[in-house]
Amino acid sequence: MSDKNPPNKRLKRSEKNPLWDNNVNAPPQIKYDVFVNFRGTDIRSGLLSHLIEAFKRNQINAFVDDKLERGEEIWPSLVEAIERSQISLIIFSEDYASSHWCLEELVTILECRKKYGQVVFPIFYHVEPRDVGKQSLEKYKKAFAEHETKYETKVQTWRHALKKSAKFSGIVTSNR
Repeated sequence: MSDKNPPNKRLKRSEKNPLWDNNVNAPPQIKYDVFVNFRGTDIRSGLLSHLIEAFKRNQINAFVDDKLERGEEIWPSLVEAIERSQISLIIFSEDYASSHWCLEELVTILECRKKYGQVVFPIFYHVEPRDVGKQSLEKYKKAFAEHETKYETKVQTWRHALKKSAKFSGIVTSNR
């Protein structure tokens, strides 16, 4: 291994790195290695707790929504955390689409990917990428029927974000 980039030294986005496209805007200063986008009811006590432990063991600074300080405005803090993360990890699960927060974060993540070249990595946890992209799971159908009544102007954007992100290369886990 070259001593030019020792293993414990993180590359800055300004350094030569093939993960970042040279044709993107200069990103905000990195604060987190990973932003984790997930639906808490599905994974908080299982997969997420294992991921957090692995991040800690490997000294990976991950933003999970429990890092918000009391009194902070939630949405601006989430946007800042997404923008200042090197990688966004999206964990799609059976109940993911029921959270308008998850869907809004997803849209912001895709904007950061386009604007700054942020790395986006999906995990399809007990769901198939095609089902996420088509929103064909019963829980996704039900969630979007409810979203249509409350967030009519945002639904098409959310659907498009799911369709687009379901095409990214990632990990698929199955309980079947």
